[in-house]
Amino acid sequence: MRLWPPNISWTRIRWSWSLPATFILFFVVAGAPFPFGSTNDLSIAFWCLCLGIAVMFAPTRELRRPHLGLLAGIAVIVAAYAFVLHEQLSDHPFLAPFQPIWKQASDLLGVPIAPSASIVKNEAFFALGAPLANILAIVLGITVGADRERARRLLWVIAISGAAYALYGVLSFLIEPTMILWRDKTAYLGSVTGTFINRNTAAAYFGSCAVIWMLLILEDVRRRLPERHIEWRRLSLDLRTIPPKEILPQLGCLLICLMAMFMTGSRAGVGLSLLAMIVSFTLFLRKDLPRRTGIWISLGSGLAVALGLLQLLGGRVSSRFDSQGLVDEGRVEAWKSTLRIIADNPLFGTGMGTFQWAFPPYRSANISIRGIWDAAHSTPLELASEVGIPMALLVALAWAIMLLVLAKGVFGRRRDAIIPLTAAATATLSLLHSCLDFTLQVPGYSIPFFALFGAGLAQSFSTREGSSASDAVATGGRGEGRTSTADTTARRMPRLHKSV
Repeated sequence: MRLWPPNISWTRIRWSWSLPATFILFFVVAGAPFPFGSTNDLSIAFWCLCLGIAVMFAPTRELRRPHLGLLAGIAVIVAAYAFVLHEQLSDHPFLAPFQPIWKQASDLLGVPIAPSASIVKNEAFFALGAPLANILAIVLGITVGADRERARRLLWVIAISGAAYALYGVLSFLIEPTMILWRDKTAYLGSVTGTFINRNTAAAYFGSCAVIWMLLILEDVRRRLPERHIEWRRLSLDLRTIPPKEILPQLGCLLICLMAMFMTGSRAGVGLSLLAMIVSFTLFLRKDLPRRTGIWISLGSGLAVALGLLQLLGGRVSSRFDSQGLVDEGRVEAWKSTLRIIADNPLFGTGMGTFQWAFPPYRSANISIRGIWDAAHSTPLELASEVGIPMALLVALAWAIMLLVLAKGVFGRRRDAIIPLTAAATATLSLLHSCLDFTLQVPGYSIPFFALFGAGLAQSFSTREGSSASDAVATGGRGEGRTSTADTTARRMPRLHKSV
């Protein structure tokens, strides 16, 4: 049995300068979730080092003008981050005002204290690791994923590693639910968290991997069907021609990811993951559905299946919906408090990584006094509170452009549309979930999927787009670029025909 289809070759990999970057990227996206979601500074520094080395060997041969435009946009984000970082770290910022807390502290202590634009000096430097890792991951995703075969391998690496983490999460919960790897589990004892500390991040990770597995299975099944357009009346007969041993491993991995996702008990993680699966399923099969009613039938059927899975596997999730609703009251009050922080620090924020120190004076009286709020449970709001509204709007614009480019790839590509589709589905899932939690602030989740976003962006453009005249001459005027071994193999594979 094999998990990947025959058109993905892992053994016929010839040496090139792209191999170090490719294998380092695969190692990072597979390993980032392992050390407790890579939330500690040592893990983040290690992944930044690995990704930085990979960028030095990043392949550039397949890059075209649209890819260079994407990299230029990322450079603008980096420059903006650098400017904000300078303002928050410098003793003589260009535009940022000093925080009044430093003058108050100086008056109370009776000693001169050098002011700063951040409420915690030098904290912005130490908080730079996670954003830097994400930027390096998406840059490598674009450069490595510009080649369709490497982009597909990246997709499979994320899917297989996600299934392995899901299997570990389920088994560890059944065998020793009080442990995470070699540490004692201090929270969420009744939930599967895998190698993550937080169950909501684990749910988003397993749900994202389930989306990838579902689309890989759909692509494999669709490739084996004999007709160009599916004949739904004969679908059951056509499916019988597929050897079970070739599809059962993928179905098993999908089931494991779904089981782990439901066992987290996360409302938003499970709900948004199921929504992403329904929408991506419909988009993948949109050309095979009846024109007028097919999309609505698919969405309705998907919703019915999702509700059935909630009743079958998600008993704890349903009970939390019944008892607590969609959002906790304390979380809503925390968002209101964060908005007051933003109102008082609109241009440059309180400093990167300073939310846990900025929040207490603004903490709502309606929030329980128990515990420390070290995150706003809304990444956009926390970002705006720490770096200011202009930088947050620039990041929001970058996300909007990324989603538009991925949508262009989903609806514009005739082959390999699964790569931008998986990137668009997981990007939307993670973005929506991060509006309710802090999924994208956990490097164990963000690093693999920012790499996937980059590969999806790279594969959102056809080979003709941005090709130079020399490329056209080299390809005999076809404008399709170099043809990989996987392309040739896929075209030569005989299609299955009906057996009446």
